[in-house]
Amino acid sequence: MPKRTPSLPAWLRALFWEHDFTKLAWDRDRDLITAKVLASGDWQSVTWLLRQSSREELRRWIEEREGRGLSPQQLGYWELLLGLPHRRVNSWLQRTEASPGPSSRWG
Repeated sequence: MPKRTPSLPAWLRALFWEHDFTKLAWDRDRDLITAKVLASGDWQSVTWLLRQSSREELRRWIEEREGRGLSPQQLGYWELLLGLPHRRVNSWLQRTEASPGPSSRWG
């Protein structure tokens, strides 16, 4: 009999409005769930995430993606909370500022 993956806490549902929440599973959708909680989660969501992943795992997750998907404010928060290297975070932010945004493509 296959092992059943426990469902996500119901209070996370609001973060995943564009997904079928009942089909999300931590084992399979870890990247999506991590991204949503880091970018938009409240403190309850963050503490839940920290029970699923260690601070080191979350730090590595952000570093592997070079902060993509996080605003400058969010990156600053996670830099402090997870001890991300300040110079590295600044280099990600400078890269983001230097690249043209979607509005410049169409404007």
